[in-house]
Amino acid sequence: MMTETYQDLPLELFEPAQVDEKEKEHIAQPAMSALQDGWIRMRKNKGSVVSLVILIIIVLLAIFGPILSSYDYAKTNYTVTFQAPTREHIFGTDQFGRDQFARIWYGTRISLLIAFFAACIDIFIGVTYGAVSALAGGRVDAVMQRIIEILVGIPSLIIIILLMMVMPAGITSIIIALAITGWVNMARLVRAQILKLKEQEFVLAARILGTSPRNIILKHLIPNTVGVIVINAMFTIPSAIFTEAFLSFIGIGLSEPKASLGVLINNGYQVLHNFPYLLIFPAIVIILIMVCFSILGDGLRDALDPRMRK
Repeated sequence: MMTETYQDLPLELFEPAQVDEKEKEHIAQPAMSALQDGWIRMRKNKGSVVSLVILIIIVLLAIFGPILSSYDYAKTNYTVTFQAPTREHIFGTDQFGRDQFARIWYGTRISLLIAFFAACIDIFIGVTYGAVSALAGGRVDAVMQRIIEILVGIPSLIIIILLMMVMPAGITSIIIALAITGWVNMARLVRAQILKLKEQEFVLAARILGTSPRNIILKHLIPNTVGVIVINAMFTIPSAIFTEAFLSFIGIGLSEPKASLGVLINNGYQVLHNFPYLLIFPAIVIILIMVCFSILGDGLRDALDPRMRK
């Protein structure tokens, strides 16, 4: 028994569709950028949304917490030393009678500030280096990649510690130390992405039209690597916060009377057995920051690059 095909049917059964000429080129939905489309997908990830909300709350507390507190983060009051958390001092006081609530949020502000500037420098150097290396190719790319391999072969933490021992302790020194080695991973990721893109038709068309290499990088290649840049930055910030906390904890980062999460954790560790709250509260803040940034980075990776979904 043969199956009847549409070619065997009489033409009278078919009617041409009536389409308005004005509707042929009509776009049903407004055009969206890659970031807008990624934001719509990320909102479906509850973990990323919750992490984003927590990070916003932490940032707001870091900005306004010391202002809202009636105590100065550096002002001492020896009449209330080592006071447990009360209504007057929500997070208690330290060995100098300083309010821990003000100090924790001021320290969070400093840690986030260091991480933010270190991440911005990493993005600037890493994106520029990786884009130039990938677009130049040949010997230039080979030499630039050998430099990266040398830097990768040396543990970054050793370089940072050596630099901190040479430079005076301070926020600027920590940012410089973090930025010197932090851009390498960004450069490698951007280079790999641009190597895929530079042979695409839109890049070849730009070259044929006489577009300069600088404009090709700025207007065509880098905008198409925004997803990789944003995702890597989300993991760079918690890494910088942890490194700053580690440097301050071992005594070569920030020091008293300045406050950062590392300084506060170091102070709490010294009196952990008798006054554990001095360690618990700053530890909770730094754990929340690192976990939320990691979850948010995973959500952004899935949203901006759906091919990486499992």
